[in-house]
Amino acid sequence: MALAPRLEFRQSQQLVMTPQLQQAIKLLQLSNLELSEYVAEQLEENPFLERDETPSDGPAERRGEKSADAESAPQSTGEVDQADAKEARDSLDVEYDDVDPNSSGSDAAYGDYQPNDWTSASSGRSLDGDQEFGATLKKEISLADHLTEQLHLATRDPMQLFIGAYIIDMIDEAGYLREDLPTVADRLGAELSDVEKTHAMITAFDPSGVGARDLKECLKLQLIDANRFDPSMQAFVENIELLAKNDLKGLMKATDADEEDVRDMIAEVRGLTPKPGYAYGGGVVQAIAPDVFVTKSQDGGWKVELNSETLPRILVNQRYYAEISSVNGADEKDKNFIAEQFASANWLAKSLHQRAQTILKVASEIVRQQDAFLAYGVKHLRPLNLKIVADAIEMHESTVSRVTSNKYIATPRGLFELKYFFTASIASSSGGEAHSAEAVRHRIREMIEAETKDTVLSDDKIVEILRSEGVDIARRTVAKYRETLNIPSSVQRRRAMLQTAI
Repeated sequence: MALAPRLEFRQSQQLVMTPQLQQAIKLLQLSNLELSEYVAEQLEENPFLERDETPSDGPAERRGEKSADAESAPQSTGEVDQADAKEARDSLDVEYDDVDPNSSGSDAAYGDYQPNDWTSASSGRSLDGDQEFGATLKKEISLADHLTEQLHLATRDPMQLFIGAYIIDMIDEAGYLREDLPTVADRLGAELSDVEKTHAMITAFDPSGVGARDLKECLKLQLIDANRFDPSMQAFVENIELLAKNDLKGLMKATDADEEDVRDMIAEVRGLTPKPGYAYGGGVVQAIAPDVFVTKSQDGGWKVELNSETLPRILVNQRYYAEISSVNGADEKDKNFIAEQFASANWLAKSLHQRAQTILKVASEIVRQQDAFLAYGVKHLRPLNLKIVADAIEMHESTVSRVTSNKYIATPRGLFELKYFFTASIASSSGGEAHSAEAVRHRIREMIEAETKDTVLSDDKIVEILRSEGVDIARRTVAKYRETLNIPSSVQRRRAMLQTAI
């Protein structure tokens, strides 16, 4: 057949997202700070929008907002109004893969109106098509981001990731951990040994000295990293206050070294960094405001409510719209502008309401799934993924993913990002409830820690024991989990025990 240009007609069905639906979905994934910034821009631009100045004291339900009780009952999804929930699901539950990116997405009710470019929603508004000043500047990495990246490279253990994320949040901009480890263990409901092990792992990260609890520990970590922490240097660091007093003889006595060696140690210590975190203190430090609060309810369950202080509240001035719409002599262009702005104001108010309902619905289900963690601690984290939550609340996984990003929940055990509560699962060999991967790792570590030189367990033996306990797991999975826990093989463990015995 000859090759030649020709025209073809094809029929196809595609889901087209209108600009208004795009706006609603974008609102869903914005953090509370980004949302406040965007709403402030809309208040300046739209003449029909007003900020709601109603006092926000008292619980959310007193102000006509919704709260939810996340009980342990299987069918409990909170006290979210069913009509609002269905409306939020129908309006926001859209997959990006089903949307035609080349479609215009025009809406008859909005005419030719196109909302603001959402690429600048979180970074500021551009004027006359020009890029905002500083928009192309490279963002300096923060200390928390730098440590979090290293944490995910160092371990895959969900418990260590969970504890490590909390410890990193507690590290200040100078690089010091300002909360003692027993307090962290008590708050998370974790074993002190697990917290200490995770903290030790973090103190080995870059920059050297990060995660220290005081100056002496910070200097010690840096000297260990430089392989210079010998007994004399250890005595010097333990008596570092004598250096501040310029007590050279006291340092000589404490270190049992002559003057020349002490002066060398002084020069070496002065070359260290007392505040290692400042090398990564790039961004502006902002306190994290939770989007959701979880508190114990009187009936023993958990009460989930939105943080009204982080929710921008707006009103649509319908009286003003009626006044200017009734003015005679307005041309068609002005009438179209008035209709577009009024429609935009109504849609924004509706989108904010739907966003709040969706966040509350997702958070309530997560609390219901992870109530054991709230009651007993990190060891009782249940296996959870996006699909479980999405199926329970009848939404798509992509919607749950957007909600859990950059959203924080304040619980009696601390402040956590919603995505922290998703952990992997391992099937049960008896067909019962699945086991959390974190719980299986913890069991493997317990068995190995209980070994003696005559009862060293091979990976095959660990698989056999776990299967007898109802955990369906493969040998390669046990080996992978053992490696993530930094535990050597059975041969290496047996050799180390024999050498210790000798």
